[in-house]
Amino acid sequence: MISFLVFDPCSFTVFLLLLLLPFFFPLYSGKMGCIIEEDDGDNVVMEPPPNFSMVEEGIYRSSCPRPCNFSFLETLNLRSIIYLCPEPYPEENLEYIRSHNIRLFQFGIEGKTEPSLATLKDAIRGALKILIDVRNHPVLIHCKRGKHRTGSLVGCLRKLQNWCLSSVFEEYQHFAGIKSRDADMKFIETFDVVCLRQCLHSIIYQYQGYGSKKRRLLYSEDNVQKPRITSI
Repeated sequence: MISFLVFDPCSFTVFLLLLLLPFFFPLYSGKMGCIIEEDDGDNVVMEPPPNFSMVEEGIYRSSCPRPCNFSFLETLNLRSIIYLCPEPYPEENLEYIRSHNIRLFQFGIEGKTEPSLATLKDAIRGALKILIDVRNHPVLIHCKRGKHRTGSLVGCLRKLQNWCLSSVFEEYQHFAGIKSRDADMKFIETFDVVCLRQCLHSIIYQYQGYGSKKRRLLYSEDNVQKPRITSI
């Protein structure tokens, strides 16, 4: 039986385009960014911080922003930042948040040396109370690299949102990568969120529906709120 090779012009065109694609486009650098066209016609490339992602509507996570990320942060219209490192906040970042009336809440969780369990619980519990208070949204959570401390806080938030542990760990490992820590996941697993479910901010947060169904609550002091830096 003799078989004939049938020439398909469409398939050949696709193959040729794929073959020549690298010659027409620069190699992907691994950095995600967005391009905004301004009124004068110039294109401005805005680069998010590494490990940036939206946790849900009004809540974001990332590594520590740098000045090159500030133009991107402006698009988020942040009201608050939760900073999870003990080191002083970078001076250029302080200048940025002051000029944009963004509140800073600092919880000094050690990164390299493992903090005591009681200290870690207190810090995460305090950060969660800030995080679920909708008056602080939109809010950005970050540590140094947006992996372990940020991942632990987001993981505990997911428990409050009734996520199953397998999904919580999958999200944590996605951002931590090969540097995932068993101690972090054990902490998330054993963290007790029962007391947080009973606080007023948690009830309001749950009432709003988590995410796209969330309704914005307006407070009279929103219009007169001044910049405030809180270290805990």
